[in-house]
Amino acid sequence: MSLLSEHLPLISLIIGVAFLLFINIKLKINSILALIFSAIIVGLINGMKPMTILDTVKDGLGSTLGSLALIIGFGAVLGKIMVDSGAAQRIASTLISKFGVKNVQWALIIIGAVFGISVFYEVAFMILAPLVISIAVEAKTPFMKLGITMVAATTLSHSLFPPQAGPTALVDAYNADMGMVYLLGILVFIPGVLVAGILFPKLLKKLDYPVPPLLQKNKVFTEAEMPSFRLSLIVPLIPAILISISTILSMFVTEDTAIHEIITFFGSAEISLIISIMIAVIVFGLRKGKNMETMMSSFESGLKGVATIIFIVGAGGAFKEIILKAHVGEYIANLMTDTNISPLIMAWLITALIRIATGQGVVSAITAAGIVGPLIPTFNVNPVLMVLATAAGSNTITHVNDASFWLFKEYFNISIKDTFKTWGLTLLLTSITGLIVVLILDIFI
Repeated sequence: MSLLSEHLPLISLIIGVAFLLFINIKLKINSILALIFSAIIVGLINGMKPMTILDTVKDGLGSTLGSLALIIGFGAVLGKIMVDSGAAQRIASTLISKFGVKNVQWALIIIGAVFGISVFYEVAFMILAPLVISIAVEAKTPFMKLGITMVAATTLSHSLFPPQAGPTALVDAYNADMGMVYLLGILVFIPGVLVAGILFPKLLKKLDYPVPPLLQKNKVFTEAEMPSFRLSLIVPLIPAILISISTILSMFVTEDTAIHEIITFFGSAEISLIISIMIAVIVFGLRKGKNMETMMSSFESGLKGVATIIFIVGAGGAFKEIILKAHVGEYIANLMTDTNISPLIMAWLITALIRIATGQGVVSAITAAGIVGPLIPTFNVNPVLMVLATAAGSNTITHVNDASFWLFKEYFNISIKDTFKTWGLTLLLTSITGLIVVLILDIFI
């Protein structure tokens, strides 16, 4: 086997990403086209047949949109209704009055952590993004400063704590104690969110981006026009409440039964969002004297505003699928099997590299667990720390092959360069800080 063919998966990835960045940034080609073109290039380099490439692109596009299209669309609708009804303004003004302008980031950390644990990341982002912007407008501060805080808290809690898919799978793979994962996970979460969510935004310059058109407020609402703070907060929390209840009840109900089916149905991200939207239409609209036509106008406006985002996220899924078919993850995993470093560092590094290569957090974590898990008895390492190290690795810097990268970029209407500077560095800091804390804990546990 020649040196070129041996390292072809990695070489094709580097070429594909470089090509994408060049035609998107330099030639100003639309992100959707840039992602599809780059996917084709990667496929051809790896010797895939043209029709196989096409089928893979369609599979990646379809699977990504199949799981995210409704979530992104309905999340945008809920956010738009909250902005147009004054609910977002109510939450923003109340949090600012309670915490003060200087301390409002702490409120976002709490809210972000709750959503990160209880719902899918995309759901959390789509619900919290409008709130972040509303708070920023009220506080007269750049929205990206608060957006970074929210993302740091949400992504960290999402990657560290069960019942999210990644950490739950790791607890099982490493045979770790779930209670201790929560307990020690908090010790990882706090420094990570302080570094990435509080300190990092203070160090960044030029964060004063214009408010995205979709989330621009048409009017300043009076006290009487706005819904109460309690209602304004409870309605967007409905998906989190329903999903959490569903997760808990599913533990005690036998699978393949009618009751389990009903619980899973109402606890799905899509249905819980629909329920939240229906309630929002009633309590934020009809009960405030607005007619159904006005509320459906907000509904349609929200969907139209994210139509392009949905397509870009789908194209990102196509690019990711090609990379997976190129076996980049397997290449990196095989590369790391012969190393003699600490299993904690190895778990973090393998996970991080696979996440960077494939854009798949859960896939990278499970792959790393499969490689490093058997080493636990040999090195006498704490399984809980292995869970946290791997989870931190799965939350590392992402780029153009990650749907969440494009969601952040397009929703906040910023450039690829600025997305790397904000989203990318935020995740990298949470990941590195997480590893450092785990290594410190390893000294004492």
